[in-house]
Amino acid sequence: MSVRVADEITRAIDMFSMNIVRTARHRVVPQCVSKRHFTAPCLRAVGRKQLDGRRSSFLNPNQVQSPRPSTCCLSSSPPPEDGDLVYTGSLARAVRGVKLFSYSTSGASCFLVPHTLLKTGLVVQSFALKAAFCGVIGFFTFLTPVLLHLITKGYVVRLYHRADRDTYTAITYSVFLTEKKSVFHQKQVRIPAVSKMFTSFYADKMGLLVNPDMFRVPHDYNHLMGYDKPFSFDADHINDPDKS
Repeated sequence: MSVRVADEITRAIDMFSMNIVRTARHRVVPQCVSKRHFTAPCLRAVGRKQLDGRRSSFLNPNQVQSPRPSTCCLSSSPPPEDGDLVYTGSLARAVRGVKLFSYSTSGASCFLVPHTLLKTGLVVQSFALKAAFCGVIGFFTFLTPVLLHLITKGYVVRLYHRADRDTYTAITYSVFLTEKKSVFHQKQVRIPAVSKMFTSFYADKMGLLVNPDMFRVPHDYNHLMGYDKPFSFDADHINDPDKS
């Protein structure tokens, strides 16, 4: 009797477990991919999804996403107005600092000179003493900035070259320490016959000073000075002063 009861209980448990498995199969999505290998139904499902995706992208070309970025923006842009930067002066900040210091001391002297004359009593002294005092003060007040400007007005802070026109744009400092642009053609460059301390070349009667070692490419300096031009030597024109 007990054996029959045990068999019936076992059968009932088996039937209950089978019903649970059946209901789980209908509700849960079957996972066709295992941990180690792919099954045949899974491969078929993946192939159908890829095919459906290709068909939809073919029918609607707006949905196609290219893996590479578009190259429509890679167009040849025109060169900048001034050209490419070929030279940068290494003493630009020093020149600006010295001129600024000179201007500041000159301005301070203009305010202190009248106060000094009144306090020291030089106003009532002889004319020669006042002229000597004002001359010394005026030399350091006005003449020093003028000399500094005459010496450094041709120092090139930056130099740009536009290859399509073969023109140069030289940036220098003006009297008021603002940047001044000077545009000239390579044909206007003239090397002085005698080397000068503050002039490397002339650009249409304007003396400019550059450092050959500060050019980014040595060929840019050679082209600026005209050293890359072909050299022609004619013995018939040696004694001709007009063509020498």
